[in-house]
Amino acid sequence: MKKFSLYRMFIIITMAVKFFLQVTFFHKRYRKRWTSRTNQKWEALLKRQAAEYRETALRLEGLLIKLGQFLSTRADIMPAAFIEELEDLIDRVPSVPWSAAKAVMEKEWNKSYTSMLQQINEEPVASASIGQVYKALLPNGTTVAVKVQRPGIDRIISTDFRAVRIVMWLAEVFTPFGKQTDLPALYQEMEATISQELDFLKESQNGLYFKKRYELFDKISVPFYYEEYSTKKVLVMEWIEGARITDLKFLEQNGIDRRNLAARLVEIFLEQLLQEGKFHADPHPGNILVRKDGTIILIDFGMIGEIQRNDAAYMRQLVEGVILEDYDQVVSALESLRFLLPGADKELLKNIIQTLVGHYTKHTFSLTDDFLMKQLLADIEKIVKDQPIQMPSEFAFFGRAVSTFVGILYILDPDVDLLEVSKPLIFKWLQENPEPGPVSDRTAINLLMQSVRPLLSIPRQIQQTLDEPRKYREWKQRHEHNRLEHDFLLSKKRDALFFILLSFILTAVTSFFQQELWLYGSGLLLVISFLYYIMSVRAHRKLLRRGKK
Repeated sequence: MKKFSLYRMFIIITMAVKFFLQVTFFHKRYRKRWTSRTNQKWEALLKRQAAEYRETALRLEGLLIKLGQFLSTRADIMPAAFIEELEDLIDRVPSVPWSAAKAVMEKEWNKSYTSMLQQINEEPVASASIGQVYKALLPNGTTVAVKVQRPGIDRIISTDFRAVRIVMWLAEVFTPFGKQTDLPALYQEMEATISQELDFLKESQNGLYFKKRYELFDKISVPFYYEEYSTKKVLVMEWIEGARITDLKFLEQNGIDRRNLAARLVEIFLEQLLQEGKFHADPHPGNILVRKDGTIILIDFGMIGEIQRNDAAYMRQLVEGVILEDYDQVVSALESLRFLLPGADKELLKNIIQTLVGHYTKHTFSLTDDFLMKQLLADIEKIVKDQPIQMPSEFAFFGRAVSTFVGILYILDPDVDLLEVSKPLIFKWLQENPEPGPVSDRTAINLLMQSVRPLLSIPRQIQQTLDEPRKYREWKQRHEHNRLEHDFLLSKKRDALFFILLSFILTAVTSFFQQELWLYGSGLLLVISFLYYIMSVRAHRKLLRRGKK
């Protein structure tokens, strides 16, 4: 097992170092001549790296599949080309033999499985990297699903986490990615989110939580979990019959109204978004079923996020800020929600959000403006990438839930208007969740402002139209100058680190072979590289302080 663990760590770390070197050398090669052709090459490199990661994850299984799914939710830190390759990474692996699964059950129950179950099918109905599911009967004849953890998966996950921790340390020290992202916090978020799937007792508790939460909702169901049969590695739950919610043929055969189904899904999603408490962080079509009578069934609560009371209040402020066009409040809410790291340009972010929301709500763009809209979104994406912004894990997984839900909604109803469907639910939430203070006072006039805003905003729109080209040119020039200076200083820091590492290796080698002259030379190079690095760090910090001002 020890050799196997070292092999896994070697593969993971080697792959990461290879990716780091490829990115570093690519940027050095094209630093001064980045063209559209260069960008195509860059996208191709990222796609090759993502494909290699995907193949390695499917071969090694374990944490890499879950990590790939986790990274596919992090649009705030991962390149789009990488995300596109990983977003459909399916956690489906070959099943373990029945004898191994049976051994896990009997060890967890501390008795023969036949004394706990009347009958069980030895062929699993589903198999994933953490566990596999069997159909069985309890002694009283109740049909249940039995989820059994894969033997040794806890040790494999632990080994993979050690390897990932080393990879993140290397990224933090030797790559610009480590300077733009709070990697220790990212690791803790990832570990906390993924590790919870290893404890089936937590999944049982989550399932019972959601069953109670939706018991008063019409035609929404959650399976029952049998706590007396469930352990940390064995989970027993009610067997559910139903089709995937995206099975359009099933919906048509049973006369289920797809538009009504989509509207009820929006209600479920917003109920989890706008209220404090837990939310389903992995709501793919396989985890949302539908019965013949149109009842929606939510299953598999292994990956769960949670919105705290304070965060729910800040989200309220965020929504109100957008509705009332108070973008200082929007940025303040984002900061309170931990989206902004120290050094973020709040004024720039406010302008970005104002521009994007303004164009969307006022429908400034028509179909003929598709190119302009794409250019705007590309500029916004680039600015956000350059800013110290990092999405907390609970919101990252909710972001993944959003994209999954939206994908399902458009399959069910391609003409669904999310804004129109969501608006009554959002206003109801704002009215039912008052908050003391001036913000609450302004909420009372939300509907009035919605009505008169088009008239009030006409003079301002004229002025903005006159000012926008000048402001945009000034912002573009300032941003481009800061970006070039920032990239130059980061390059100097990377070069210094590279020479420190090289001189350290030379010093170690010459010391081993007792080459005195070479030892002095490599030692001198080490000192010079270290001084060069200190100067680069100071210059970079000075630039960051100037940027804050």
